[in-house]
Amino acid sequence: MKNKIVLILFIVFISSFSYGQNSYKYTQPTLLNDGWETNSLKSLDIDSTRIYQLFNQLQNGKHKIHSALLIKNNQVIIEEYFGNNNAGMQHDLRSVSKSIRSILLGIAIDKGIIDNIDDPITKYLKNPVAKKNLDTRKDKITIRHLITMSTGLDCNDWDKNSKGQEDKVYKKKDWLQYTLDLPMINDPGTVSDYCSMGVLLMSEIISQASGMTIDKFAQEHLFRPLDINNVSWGHTANKKVIPSAKRINMTPRDMAKIGKLILQEGLWNDQQIVSKKWIEEATTPKTKITGIDYGFLWWNIPFRLDNNVYTSKTATGNGGQYIIVFPKLSIIAVFTGGAYNSQEDKLPFAIIKDVFLPAFALQE
Repeated sequence: MKNKIVLILFIVFISSFSYGQNSYKYTQPTLLNDGWETNSLKSLDIDSTRIYQLFNQLQNGKHKIHSALLIKNNQVIIEEYFGNNNAGMQHDLRSVSKSIRSILLGIAIDKGIIDNIDDPITKYLKNPVAKKNLDTRKDKITIRHLITMSTGLDCNDWDKNSKGQEDKVYKKKDWLQYTLDLPMINDPGTVSDYCSMGVLLMSEIISQASGMTIDKFAQEHLFRPLDINNVSWGHTANKKVIPSAKRINMTPRDMAKIGKLILQEGLWNDQQIVSKKWIEEATTPKTKITGIDYGFLWWNIPFRLDNNVYTSKTATGNGGQYIIVFPKLSIIAVFTGGAYNSQEDKLPFAIIKDVFLPAFALQE
């Protein structure tokens, strides 16, 4: 059903092309001394017709995409911003922050700060502790369960009746305590439901085990090595929020650096930022959520082109925030957007399938 909705959105979008308006003029992305090389689309042996049609419509039509980048062979080939957005502007990544936290967890394990993801969370999370809905199954919740969304707690962001649905939790005074006090509705490891509060617990585990707030840990062990400097942490909740609960704000080019780290299996400028083993584990399917393969906070989303299927390693965020990596094609696509709580945020998937992949994958 979701694929049909995306297809319908794209057909409506493309059918509204207006050739009488300003024609899109491609320009090679600018060198910004940020570690990225750029190249011209015109230098590649590809059919760029659909790319020009797409950006002609994005330039003239109504949509909620804020930026679209495509990196091929570690060169920025396409970089377009819409509205008031620009290359230096941070964007709220929403749940893309979860996928970045997965990398932080891998770093914590590599450094021996956390011993094993199969350890119970109580080994590291000393404060707070559950006070309500006490259940022996809570003692069996592990870090693995947090990052595969399978804690068994009544926590499902996509079910308005769930006690742990994120919008309900945001109204509570102590998000950590409230989450730990949720009732158990399944045995740990048996059912995966999308649960943001489980990632909050995981972030707090990294913080308590390392003795550093999650933002400081990220800055020292991930962002600084990747030369990511234009970054901040925040939340839309109208109250004071602990660091472990904050989301990351980052520029699209720096989002692409996260994609490049995935593409290079944790390697960056001859330095292993996070182990190859962790990247492989994190981006390999471990469970399914709404029928889609899910690893350790990274999605595996397939795209069919003719008789081929290209599986992406994808970080997603509400509103249209995406880091989409195709390891076999050496392609990274990044989108930011403002289509919050709307099916319009899936439009980038149609752009990948019907514009970018036909142009770049068929080049291979």
